[in-house]
Amino acid sequence: MASSSPPSSAPAAPPLPETMRAWQFTSAHGGLEKNLKLNNSAALPPHDAKALGKDKVLVKVLAAALNPVDYKIAEMPLIGRLAIKTPATPGLDFAGRVVAVPEPASAASAASAAQAGDDVKVGQLVFGRLEQPTHFGTLAEYTVARKAALAVVPEGVKTQDAACVATAGLTAYQAIAPNVNKAAAATGDKGPSRVFINGGSGGTGTWGIQIAKALGCHVVTSCSGQNVELCKSLGADEVLDYTKEDILGALKKMATASAPVTSAAAAAATNGSGGAGRPSPDDSQKFDLVVDNVGNLDKLYWQCHHFTSPKAKYVQVGMGLSGHAALQLIMKMVWPGFLGGGKRKYHMMMVASDAAQLKQIGEWMAEGKVKAVVDEVIPMENAPKAFEKLKTGHAKGKIVVAVSDQ
Repeated sequence: MASSSPPSSAPAAPPLPETMRAWQFTSAHGGLEKNLKLNNSAALPPHDAKALGKDKVLVKVLAAALNPVDYKIAEMPLIGRLAIKTPATPGLDFAGRVVAVPEPASAASAASAAQAGDDVKVGQLVFGRLEQPTHFGTLAEYTVARKAALAVVPEGVKTQDAACVATAGLTAYQAIAPNVNKAAAATGDKGPSRVFINGGSGGTGTWGIQIAKALGCHVVTSCSGQNVELCKSLGADEVLDYTKEDILGALKKMATASAPVTSAAAAAATNGSGGAGRPSPDDSQKFDLVVDNVGNLDKLYWQCHHFTSPKAKYVQVGMGLSGHAALQLIMKMVWPGFLGGGKRKYHMMMVASDAAQLKQIGEWMAEGKVKAVVDEVIPMENAPKAFEKLKTGHAKGKIVVAVSDQ
């Protein structure tokens, strides 16, 4: 098992096998992990010219990283059966080698693709994601991915680390990047945007802390006591231990605290008698953005106006699948504030594949600004164990399955 990525380009791929190893399920009743079976002679996904079209490539999967959505959709009683054709292979995120690409319609179209940076080549090491629902997922030796949903692995970035990026990394990026930029523009504040990330030690939270810091934000996050040091090591400015303090109370207290007076601010506030003026009531520590990766504390949104600025946004990433959770989601989205609903704009996060954003995160990884946090790498043969651990909700970062050799 290689610890770092081989060169991103390589000689032409060898002839493809007729079959592959793949974890498959025909039902998720009682839990996906209990229904997975390893098929050592599964058919490869269709990869002829018609199947690949103009925008897809066949990838040999080297590593796959798991996400909660990998089992949640499959386990939904009605939607799972209707949306997923079985036998199916789970998994969205991957890193692997391109082994087949669409044939260009002409030399001119090939040149145009190269100029646009859309010329994915056989032999390149890439990382990316599939979209739900998927029939041929990433817990298999081969999968088909859209070129718009992948990027080339930068030199020096580990294959297993690259596999961790797509779903969790893009979710964090899309939840944070557009909103902190908007917050700065709306307030005219040249200082760092203040971001609260509820749940900083999981797959999305660990990316969120680092991406927010890469964008220049002041980051406060929450986690259990055993993960406080992890969150601090990723750059969190302040960490709240939910096992020791009430998160909502702590956030309200932060929001009413006076902002620290820097030397520049003190000089600007100096009065005529030579004494520095005190911070005004407007110098609050309210947050410009809340990213909720947990979704188990409804009152966090309903009372977020106590600790957020008026133009702040509340982005929901994680939530349960119960009827209560569904009702709360509807209420948060449609109940207007002037009728007693939430006082801040609410957004339910739906991640979208974006090659440019994947490339940006990959570049940050190569520069050392962000890194994948890997809880454990599990052999392909033990993939059901990976889902068991994922379901505990206590993984520190991502769980990776080593699918095949280089």
